[in-house]
Amino acid sequence: MLWSQLHPADQEPLEEQINTFVDTPLWDDLAQHLQQTYCIQPKLSYSNCAMDKGEWKGWNVKYKKSGKALCTLYPKQGYFVLLLVVGEKQSPEADLLIPACDAYTQELYNKTPFVMGGKWLAMEVTNENILRDAKNFIALRVNPKP
Repeated sequence: MLWSQLHPADQEPLEEQINTFVDTPLWDDLAQHLQQTYCIQPKLSYSNCAMDKGEWKGWNVKYKKSGKALCTLYPKQGYFVLLLVVGEKQSPEADLLIPACDAYTQELYNKTPFVMGGKWLAMEVTNENILRDAKNFIALRVNPKP
C-alpha cells in the first residue's frame, strides 16, 4: 500500500506511524544524526508531487538548516527515499567521494543529470552503506554545529 493512501492530506501522521510504516532502524539513525549533528528538527510536509508515478505524493519529512533544504525523506514500506541536491559548489567534493561510495550510490550519481543547479539524487536508503553515503553528501551541503 502507498503511504499517501494511508495518510491523505487531511490526516497528518504521527511520528510513530511513520516509524512503523518505514520499519527500519536506518530511519531513526538518520533522524538522530541530523538532529544531533546539525541541531535541526524535522518538519512534516504534504506533497502532491506526481513524480515516480505518484509514489512521491503524500507526507514527507523535510530537514532545513538556515532556510536551506538539506534533504527530504519520503517514507516507503520497509525503507525510505532521501532526496538531496548536490549543487554546483559541492560537485567537485562529491566527485571525490564517489569512488568510496556503495555501488548503488555510484551508479545513481553517475546516471543523474545535472539540472536546475545540481544533481537531484533520490537515494533509496535500504542499507547502512547507502545511509553512510547519504550522510556524507548531506555534510557537503552544511557544516556541523560547533
